[in-house]
Amino acid sequence: MPARLLLALIAVTPMTIHAKDTWTTPAEASTFRTTPSYAETQAFLRRLARAAPDTIRLETFGTTPEGRPMTVVIAARDGDLTPERAHAAGKPIVLLQAGIHPGEIEGKDAGLMLLRDFATMNRLPHLLDHAVLVYIPVYSVDGHENSGPYFRINQNGPAEMGFRGQSQYLNLNRDYVKADAPETRAWLALWNTWRPDLLIDIHTTDGADYQYDLTWYAEDPHKLPPSIAAWQKAAYEEGAIPAYERLGHLAAPYLEFRDGRDITKGIGNFGSGPRFSTGYAAIRNRAGLLIETHMLKSYEVRVRAVYDVVRSVLDQVDKDPAALLKASRDADAWAASLSAKPGATLPVTFKEDPAPKPFTLKGYAFTQTPSDISGDLWVRYDPTKKKDYAIQSWNDLLPDVTAPLPAAWAIPAQWTNVIERLDAHGIPYTRTATAVRVSVDADQLSQPKWADKPFEGHHMLRDAAIATVKENVELPAGTVIVRSDNADAVLALNLLDARAPDSMLRWGYLNAIFEPKEYGEPRVVEALARKMIAEDPSLKTAFEARLKNDPAFAANPRARLAFFFERSPWYTVQKVGAYPVLRLDEASLKTLGGAAPAKAGT
Repeated sequence: MPARLLLALIAVTPMTIHAKDTWTTPAEASTFRTTPSYAETQAFLRRLARAAPDTIRLETFGTTPEGRPMTVVIAARDGDLTPERAHAAGKPIVLLQAGIHPGEIEGKDAGLMLLRDFATMNRLPHLLDHAVLVYIPVYSVDGHENSGPYFRINQNGPAEMGFRGQSQYLNLNRDYVKADAPETRAWLALWNTWRPDLLIDIHTTDGADYQYDLTWYAEDPHKLPPSIAAWQKAAYEEGAIPAYERLGHLAAPYLEFRDGRDITKGIGNFGSGPRFSTGYAAIRNRAGLLIETHMLKSYEVRVRAVYDVVRSVLDQVDKDPAALLKASRDADAWAASLSAKPGATLPVTFKEDPAPKPFTLKGYAFTQTPSDISGDLWVRYDPTKKKDYAIQSWNDLLPDVTAPLPAAWAIPAQWTNVIERLDAHGIPYTRTATAVRVSVDADQLSQPKWADKPFEGHHMLRDAAIATVKENVELPAGTVIVRSDNADAVLALNLLDARAPDSMLRWGYLNAIFEPKEYGEPRVVEALARKMIAEDPSLKTAFEARLKNDPAFAANPRARLAFFFERSPWYTVQKVGAYPVLRLDEASLKTLGGAAPAKAGT
């Protein structure tokens, strides 16, 4: 063999091996014992972007509280790597996110494999022929880097995993509406920039043991625009999930057991709302899909399950991109038309449908042993003994509490906490240029009840009595006007209405309205009470009835005096419990006329 040829072979062979190794992901290289750091993840993605610049692009869309960049990957054919190009090309946009809970990180490693196989290995060359993928490999970056072996006691690998909260100890999958975290603000800006048609959020479940390596959740049809509900049923139940199972997997709808000690008692709906990812997508008139791998399956099984289910969903979108685009357009039109109906209302809470449906659970045999440790039952599963259970499913929901949908909401300029959330969500609004007197519907709140302990940094308002009154009020110049005749109507209602469980009121941003600032000394209120009784005998009757029927009240001197003070002008002038977000009907909105410039909001 000529020396020159021998030297050439020696030079080429290591390079060929290195080229193959380049596209082995870090998780694959460890045989799925470990998951890469954020730096290693970014390095792999940068190599992909350099190798396939026409199909892969990296961007930074935010900065975490600890100063780390938040990376998003755009993947598409034909150079459609910007929102403008994607929308002009008529391609649906799929937002795929991983690591919102960084211990549940399969979506990151599956995403690296999927992008690699799409962009460089020619294994999935047609995956994005007719769609654009916007992929967040790690959403909670600070939580991801706060990793260790002891964060998820229920989980079978990887060797180390991230922490559920971000660095300010907020759970980002409870933050979509209140938007406290910098990461959430960055995510909302990303959403408003791309306006995706479908959100896929990857998680790992806890709870019972069963045969499925993956469960999935989509919002109940009653929570959705009709077009989105129809698209999801066809895309998931009739398309992607059967295709996923044909790849050798078992899947089930999300399994929320009514009694964790006894799986035979059936399953229910876990109660998603707008604070969660898919619940937020619903109030933005968009499709959503929650993926939950099973914590007791090996990390490799879980990663490959995510790879195959995302691939199956993208295949489904790619087969009929026009169907998803039409569902989104029809959903926006539906939302914009809601307030045109007289007396329009929209459900903001949902209850379990009392009529269950039969469900076959592919589980394992289990035992229940009385425990001398907990004093309860110790449940143990035997994964060597597969067993099917005929159980009932209460997964379906029905509307419960409804909220009125006005022509517009009016928010006084001083309530900056609320207005800042409008800005964060990209809700359009105007401001009155001059003072104007209009008729409004105002909510008067009383009997507030707060949660027993803080939740996600807030002391939430759990309940309050709501009485609506019609008033003629003067809206000062600068009052924010949020119209409901647009695609953001459902989003705005869920932020602004006192009945909505994830409204700014319920998260505690307006707790001060329940706090009287002026008080009366007991000796003064005592004299006031006697004067009020003398002037209004019916008040004396009501007071005596309360004494008779409410022993706790009768035994509380402060409450007895408050009975009178709270019925006096000294208290009512303070407008305690007056909800500052007012509702305008169409006539009142027209009264504003030139007082509301065309565009003064975001």
